[in-house]
Amino acid sequence: METSQIKKIYKEKIKLYLKYNKFYYDKSRSLVDDSEFDNLKKEILLLEKKYTFLKSDNSPSKLVGYIPSKIFKKVKHKVPMLSLSNAFDEEDLKNFEKKICNFLSLKKMIDIEYSAEPKIDGISASLIYRDGKFYQGLSRGDGSEGEDITENLKTIKDIPDEILIKNFPNNIDIRGEVYIKNSDFKSLDIKFANPRNAASGSLRQKDPNNTKKIPLRFIAYSYGYSENISINKQSELLSNLKLWGFQINKFNKTIVGINNLLEFHKKIESMKSKIDFDIDGIVYKVNDFDLQKRLGYASNAPRWAIAHKFSANSSISKILNIEIQVGRTGALTPVAKIKPVRIGGVMVSNATLHNEDEIIRKDIRIGDTVTVERAGDVIPHVLSVDSLKRKKSSQKFNFPKKCPSCGSLTIKDFNETTKKNDAVRRCTSEGYECEKIAIEKIKHFVSKEAFNIDGFGKKIVENFWNLNLVKFPQDIFKLDYKKIKSLDGWGELSVSNLKYSIDQKKTISLEKFIYSLGIRHIGQENAKLIARHLKTSANFFELANDKEMQDILNIDGIGDTQIKSIKSFFSNKDNLKVLSEIKKVLIINDVIQINQRGPLKNKTFMLTGKLIGISRAEAKSLIEQNSGKIISNVNKKLDYLIIGEKPTSKKVNTAKELKINIINQDEWMKMLNKRG
Repeated sequence: METSQIKKIYKEKIKLYLKYNKFYYDKSRSLVDDSEFDNLKKEILLLEKKYTFLKSDNSPSKLVGYIPSKIFKKVKHKVPMLSLSNAFDEEDLKNFEKKICNFLSLKKMIDIEYSAEPKIDGISASLIYRDGKFYQGLSRGDGSEGEDITENLKTIKDIPDEILIKNFPNNIDIRGEVYIKNSDFKSLDIKFANPRNAASGSLRQKDPNNTKKIPLRFIAYSYGYSENISINKQSELLSNLKLWGFQINKFNKTIVGINNLLEFHKKIESMKSKIDFDIDGIVYKVNDFDLQKRLGYASNAPRWAIAHKFSANSSISKILNIEIQVGRTGALTPVAKIKPVRIGGVMVSNATLHNEDEIIRKDIRIGDTVTVERAGDVIPHVLSVDSLKRKKSSQKFNFPKKCPSCGSLTIKDFNETTKKNDAVRRCTSEGYECEKIAIEKIKHFVSKEAFNIDGFGKKIVENFWNLNLVKFPQDIFKLDYKKIKSLDGWGELSVSNLKYSIDQKKTISLEKFIYSLGIRHIGQENAKLIARHLKTSANFFELANDKEMQDILNIDGIGDTQIKSIKSFFSNKDNLKVLSEIKKVLIINDVIQINQRGPLKNKTFMLTGKLIGISRAEAKSLIEQNSGKIISNVNKKLDYLIIGEKPTSKKVNTAKELKINIINQDEWMKMLNKRG
């Protein structure tokens, strides 16, 4: 499909999304049901992921809510009202907690205490109190700017006009949800599809006298900002909210452990129909405010909270075939081709089977009748098999021991940490010998996080591969544009745009170049570490002649697994050919040194032993933010050796011999003008 056609389709979907969004948020009326609205959003996001040149400020990936109505005065939130990341199953929760533990360097995952709060399907509101009096009320709006709906909010009995409790802060922004009980909604003589729409429409009327007629309720659950608040935990905040006169959710609970979160989720979901207000999941928040502050935000959502949605849509279908897809790192992923079935308003014909172990565990076979689940943006997957409907002639599925693309042997790597073989089976091809791996490598090369070449999406990579226009990354920079111009869907302008996009990307940073090569286990962070250490592309290319990889052995954060992958990459003749050819056409910028202005400037540090309450990554980040430098060997270039619990005795002894300053965590924190 031509780029112009793709852009046209995208713009039409954005226009439709804005229309639905306007009616949903601004007019409190749904033109389509929730599943169709959600599906449109997902279609837009998938298009953006597939074609990186598609961008819009009105994309659901950027919009939060809807622009404030002209009926009301616009007011900027002091602290943005952002959205939450979603979890759909146990694995999502485990990953959520694992990321928290890794960031905070906690010894045990069960150490994390959560505030679990049922997620009410209502309208978010911000209540600003000054000197104990309700001063101003705002809608969520677009997350950054809300509508001044003070007078309408004053009609809600759950919202106190004045709070005289001594510990109530002088200046605070209380946040919560405005909603209508299901029982009250049934008795209303108003034309709204559901309680949520009714609450929205009633709250955003111009005349507060009309709002007053509607039985709106308010449940408080958080605060945006506050002056001199002396509360340390979310659960403590909830207790104080109740003390201050606000309604809080009676089902709120403090929980430790993923299994207990799942039990609570299951319990609340089973009670859902009996609760007199709509809920669509459970929000889990790290209970400790200090930990919340340390965790901070990733993109547009907090690292310390997640919304665990209730059961996803599912349906019954039949497996017509099982195909094996080969990824960039050689991973073999089984995909079930199923009889098309509509799930949540979307027609589904493919479902992931994850890996060989999953197929064996569930005994999934071609011809099976299966339950397919689709959870939000998660790829549809086979949930279970109905073995009672299985034919007697059915045979177990044999996972291929050879790569279906190139015929190379497939293996399961041994994991040194778990002391078990990985669940994923991989093709042993290391370079571009395997067609499927090669295509995926080139897709990665042009991806947004790597070279980010506008108009050079995945489909174009596949088409150009089939036409023998691109077989290696360097081919991108010497395309036959005359031949491309003669292809269907390509014209003078589109070819000119493609050439311009490619020419613009002939200059790249060293870290992005390293990442673009698609070396297994070398993601963006590892690429950055390697680039900072090597400093120049010449040093990176020289690794081809360094069989022992001496130049990267001592990079703090790069371990044996990464070094093994880099060695494998440089031992492959196709990879070396790619490097030899591509450096002829690219300008790879050296690493720019950051100005040294912080309190640790011109000082080098090394960490050994376990620090208390802070991870190695967080400590390194603090040093770099304050203009210090991390090195990984005890030598004369080292200024300070920071020791934690159980430090490596060899490093300590060597530091003593070299008369290097040995400091503990408290002393280091004082250097940062912080208390230990």
